[in-house]
Amino acid sequence: MSSKTRNMLEGLVKDSSLKWLLGKRSSFDEEIEEMGRSPSAGANWIPELSPLANVVVRRCSKILGISSRDLHESFKQDAPESLKHPSRFARNFLEYCCFRALALSVQVVGHLSDKKFRRLTFNMMVAWEFPAAASQSLLSVDDDATVSLEAFSRIAQAVPIIADVIICENLFDVLTSSAGSRLQFSVYDKYLNGLERAIKKMKNHSESSLLSNIRSKGEKILEVDGTVTTQPVLEHVGISTWPGRLILTDHALYFEALRVVSYDKPKQYDLSEDLKQVVKPELTGPWGTRLFDKAVSYKSISLSEPVVMEFPELKGHTRRDYWLAIIREVLYTHRYINKFKITGVAREEALSKAVLCVLRAQTIQELGFTNPACFENLLLFNLCDQLPGGDLILETLAKMSNSRELDRTNRTEDGGTSYTMSASDVVSQLGSVFGTTSPRSRTGERSSLMVGEVAVGEMSPLERVVKESRKNYEKVVMAQETVHGVKVDGIDTNMAVMKELLLPVMEVGNWFLSLAYWDDPFKSFVFCIISTFIICRGWIGYVMAAGFLFFAVFMVLTRCFGREKGEMGLMVVAPPPMSTMEQLLAVQNAISQLEQLIQDGNIVLLKFRALLLSLFPQASEKFAVAMVIMAVSMAFVPCKYLFLLVFLEAFTRYSPVRRASTERLMRRLREWWFSIPAAPVVIEREKEEDKKRK
Repeated sequence: MSSKTRNMLEGLVKDSSLKWLLGKRSSFDEEIEEMGRSPSAGANWIPELSPLANVVVRRCSKILGISSRDLHESFKQDAPESLKHPSRFARNFLEYCCFRALALSVQVVGHLSDKKFRRLTFNMMVAWEFPAAASQSLLSVDDDATVSLEAFSRIAQAVPIIADVIICENLFDVLTSSAGSRLQFSVYDKYLNGLERAIKKMKNHSESSLLSNIRSKGEKILEVDGTVTTQPVLEHVGISTWPGRLILTDHALYFEALRVVSYDKPKQYDLSEDLKQVVKPELTGPWGTRLFDKAVSYKSISLSEPVVMEFPELKGHTRRDYWLAIIREVLYTHRYINKFKITGVAREEALSKAVLCVLRAQTIQELGFTNPACFENLLLFNLCDQLPGGDLILETLAKMSNSRELDRTNRTEDGGTSYTMSASDVVSQLGSVFGTTSPRSRTGERSSLMVGEVAVGEMSPLERVVKESRKNYEKVVMAQETVHGVKVDGIDTNMAVMKELLLPVMEVGNWFLSLAYWDDPFKSFVFCIISTFIICRGWIGYVMAAGFLFFAVFMVLTRCFGREKGEMGLMVVAPPPMSTMEQLLAVQNAISQLEQLIQDGNIVLLKFRALLLSLFPQASEKFAVAMVIMAVSMAFVPCKYLFLLVFLEAFTRYSPVRRASTERLMRRLREWWFSIPAAPVVIEREKEEDKKRK
């Protein structure tokens, strides 16, 4: 043992003894004392690591059954040179030890209920933040230490049941919602306790004799609701309503209607097949009224009409939101499986990820950590459906699953091993919960240095694509905040804002109308000559390209030399405030105008129908002749000259030379149009019997 190491251990032991006298003794202090008394303490002390990191490495070595020094040598031998750089060595070696120990620890049934396992994983996170020898001030880690998002993400993701790469950040935000931006051990311990209870709850569902008919299909029962009479689940089909029990498995949704003393045969609503299913929130109420936002609607091509599951509760709709999220999670999981044609072990891995996500959602709901909007953010496939680039996340996940399956096959044939611990391993770990086989042991691939989707000292492809997606999501959130910030109340105010926004377009439109009506004959004549020259030379495409280029240059110049963002806000003069009655009258007037527009549109369509059906032969003949002339012109005259003809007709009709003839022609066209009768319309009312049947 070197003198420097001996002095360091002696100093730590003295500090620990002092804390013991002061009544602040911790398990970390006991570990330091034990290391100081051990004859091999110096040999197993890694000088590059902090005291806390040394303690964590020693505990990992005990789990693995090899000394810290052997772990050190193994890392030096297996890790690439980039991971062994002095500036990164401490943290990378710590991750290496933690990942190997965790891969072995989670193979023990009931590891979540082990207090030592909980404390060890939390200490791993603390040590991850302070891995280097320069960090020697943390001795009271058992009492008041907290961890950051980065530390939580690196360690928690290595235990699939605790967190997942994709939802890890959202889970951390939920756990720290009441304690700032750092995670306390008390909250972390409470979360793991809740996970253990959720597992037991799922086990009770699986072992229940009342659910044996569903379990016999080989499906994993994830959640059951409606067994308590005070909180029933109501199924609405048409005008019929039945109370009963709702069951979600990893393949389908089942509803068992409640009879007098038993449940009816379960109805199955398949989530695994491609049946164009739509699962969405729904409003329900007595006698078909839509009053309460507490239901889930399920629709598929296998059903003649949608089925509505109602979750009554006194306040809010948290219960409905939870069920909506977990039903969608199973549905989206199977869509992912079908889209990427996932089969074999990779398919079981995807379903196991969904199972673990539901377990976490159950835990968060039970502990009351979250609000209803957070459930979807804690479910992997729900989140990928929302995130920008979520399809890329799923594509990367599918590629990694297939590559791991191929790599696993090759290593099995070669007699190799792996450090990885997948979600399917964890679900298999639960054993009696789902009646699955015992976990498949995997203990050490010495080249990839990965655990699941987490790689030692670097970001895996999945982590990289998730990080990029989150960056884009933050941009979307910021954009949506600006959208919500500019919304104003009142029809009159919104009309004023729209008028101000459309003012440049209206100015350009008025300028073109002025040219078309020849208010200034010289400008109109010059515009017609220039436009005719452009059309004849075939430069229309170049003019449009110049227009787009102008806008691009304008935006660049505005960004470089423009005003501040605060000065670029739209200034709108608010109209005089309107009373409630005035607003109602304005709405009524707007509706009347809209109705008039729809009527006019219908009349135009009916007149065209009359022309096509020759209900007014004389007008139809003229219309047919005009169509023949247009067809011949388009067939034999080049498009350039047709476009020129249309342009000159439109922009010279109100010139001094043509104004009188144009007015006569427009009058004759109006007279001809008004003389065309509209095709008849027969309104058939829905019969009262058909309405009742629906």
